[in-house]
Amino acid sequence: MSSVSLRALRKYFTTHAKVTSEPKRGAIDGLNLDIRAGEFFVLLGPSGCGKTTTLRCIAGLEEPSGGEILIDGEAVAQPERGRFLPPEKRNVGMVFQSYALWPHMSVFDNVAYPLRRGSERLSRSELAARVVEALNLVGLHGNAEAYPPDLSGGQQQRVALARAIVARPRLLLFDEPLSNLDAQLRLRLRQDLRRIHEETGQTSIYVTHDQTEALALADRIAVMRHGRIEQLGSAQDIFLNPRTVFVAEFVGYDNLLAGQIIALDAGIATVRLDGWAQPLRGRVLADVTVGQHARLAIRATNLLIGDAASAAGNTFQAHLSSLTYLGERFQGELRVADTRLQASLGLADSQHVRPGDHVWLTAGVDDVLVLAPEEPA
Repeated sequence: MSSVSLRALRKYFTTHAKVTSEPKRGAIDGLNLDIRAGEFFVLLGPSGCGKTTTLRCIAGLEEPSGGEILIDGEAVAQPERGRFLPPEKRNVGMVFQSYALWPHMSVFDNVAYPLRRGSERLSRSELAARVVEALNLVGLHGNAEAYPPDLSGGQQQRVALARAIVARPRLLLFDEPLSNLDAQLRLRLRQDLRRIHEETGQTSIYVTHDQTEALALADRIAVMRHGRIEQLGSAQDIFLNPRTVFVAEFVGYDNLLAGQIIALDAGIATVRLDGWAQPLRGRVLADVTVGQHARLAIRATNLLIGDAASAAGNTFQAHLSSLTYLGERFQGELRVADTRLQASLGLADSQHVRPGDHVWLTAGVDDVLVLAPEEPA
């Protein structure tokens, strides 16, 4: 198990024969981060936010422009001092999105490759035992003699995982390893990745743009934006308590409404929305004051079909524009004045409403988040 520290890490890319000094797409802009030994840490964010560049800098596949990277307190990259430890000297294992397997080599030989190229001197029997151990861990004990082209995508990704762990590296790095797989297979492999992490106890750093994947795997999550950390916390904290509009939208708050705060009381704000007959109340997650403009964030699943007499939370009337069938639920698009809303309806609720109806919706005060307005990017 190893810790990782990033100190004022910067990475800029060459544009038209000169190096940019701004946080361009995929760059890193003064990143500070401490990853604890033994934790499963996820870098989450949209394309171009810098998460993959950060991972590649930790692996030694990219050389930072500034700052430093320490693994277990050892500096592996300090550009200002001319220090850069190449990837083969960092003792890390990496799993790529593209599997990166040699098609002409058997599963056994693909997995054995790091052991044969590494500094450890193993006998033939010791090497075979280590490969079998890794294949057993990923559930491929019967596939040692197969070749990658004969395997499914999920099996190939398991081979890549076995190859990453066979040399017992001090860090396991994952660059969106499940994004090429279908939904059911992603779910199964997520469960396997978490199980393998718990069995090996290795520090894992995982890059993804999928918030469901991040929540299922992570001990902690860093949501990234423009090469910086927008919010850092546990999976539950990120999901339930997003601190900015960007994070709220990224982790699935479907409704982001603009309004003005007209009252504050013990962490609860009352917000007037343009064109609405009544204000909404929600819990405050930002430094706001009475009279300030704010954004309300509400998940579609927290807007419930209610009635005019409901006493719980915020109750208001909306016009149901459309219903979309999603299997276990319906997604409803509604309108209040000029505001569009998304609500998730259960199958039973959907039997009692039709597009064109006026319905009553209820949202609990704790389920309405009051955030500061988004600043221009």
